[in-house]
Amino acid sequence: MAETGAGIALISGRSRRVPALAANLDWPLLAVLIAITALGLVMVASASVAIADRNLGEPLYYLRRQAGYLLLAIVLALPGLRIPMIHWQRLGTALLTASLVLLALVLIPGLGHAVNGSARWLALGPFNLQVSEVAKLCVFVYLAGYLVRRGEAVRATLRGLLIPFGALGLVSLLLLLEPDFGTAAVLMATGMALLFIAGAAMWRFILLLTLVAAMGAALIVTEPYRWQRVTGFLNPWADPFDTGFQLTQSLIAIGRGHWFGVGLGNSVEKLFYLPEAHTDFLFAVLAEELGLVGVSVTIGLYGFVVWRAFRIAARAMRLERRFCGYFAYAVGIWLGLQAFLNIGVNMGLLPTEGTTLPLMSYGGSSLVMTVLTCTLLLRVDHENRVAAVGARDVAREGSE
Repeated sequence: MAETGAGIALISGRSRRVPALAANLDWPLLAVLIAITALGLVMVASASVAIADRNLGEPLYYLRRQAGYLLLAIVLALPGLRIPMIHWQRLGTALLTASLVLLALVLIPGLGHAVNGSARWLALGPFNLQVSEVAKLCVFVYLAGYLVRRGEAVRATLRGLLIPFGALGLVSLLLLLEPDFGTAAVLMATGMALLFIAGAAMWRFILLLTLVAAMGAALIVTEPYRWQRVTGFLNPWADPFDTGFQLTQSLIAIGRGHWFGVGLGNSVEKLFYLPEAHTDFLFAVLAEELGLVGVSVTIGLYGFVVWRAFRIAARAMRLERRFCGYFAYAVGIWLGLQAFLNIGVNMGLLPTEGTTLPLMSYGGSSLVMTVLTCTLLLRVDHENRVAAVGARDVAREGSE
């Protein structure tokens, strides 16, 4: 009832003291998101200039495309900021269905566009849509809505817990068929964390967690290329020119950075030594050029966004706006986890698995969908503020 009441207050504009949208945003969060994205543009330009010049004869090719993707993201995000979250909540099941259809389409020969052996994209004219990026947002919206509708069942029955787990499993299966183990792992981990936050019984949660861990281990052991990545990660220097090549070059780049780096644009590893320097291993180039100081600032920026997302989520829960709370938790967990995985891979702490650095790595689908997701996080915070003002006005009228 409280959540419904807050929604009615938002629609009716009951409180006259509610400020305009632009004056009612989390500006520190927005500023940090802009800083991360701007740093990403600079690093994409630096990391890609050599390979773009050699392969395409246009040194700023990737920078121009990334800037174009950012412009598209802004065009989509501005109206998205004005859509009430209740509309997203109502679309949860439809969005999950749409994501499953898209994930299935990329597996159809002739429709899915393959790169490096993975069919993850749908060709849409000049733009390739990576459907796994769309699936992330759709799954977050669906899970948040399900936990509001069926929260008691999730906490009290195994069946209530198995339904969202089954949806996660189906999405992960389609991702694994592409194959995209990294995205599947991130989505499953985020979903499991949401089920835990929703209050799933501990013994049921541990049972499902054990099942997921066993399945993940089986997928690694039974797939030669994944097992090769694990063994290469454990000792990359044993075969530095084959299985350990990418990781050793990344470690060399990070080691060259020292405290303050070799200077922006002066990376040596990006000069055809480090594969995927502007995508999966952008962080290594950043570490080489900006040093430990640049690395610390970057990690601090991501840490701030995650902390802010959790704070927004906790406030939504206190205001009985559970859909917004669960969604904000999902965004914070996902963004923090994906950044951690990418940085961990670059630093040799985790096996190579192909996740990008959110808002920074080159990639149109990733940038557009991440900007849109963060825009919805800002929308959640805006609605929290409006609901809080409305609640204070109601309390004041009651006391009078």
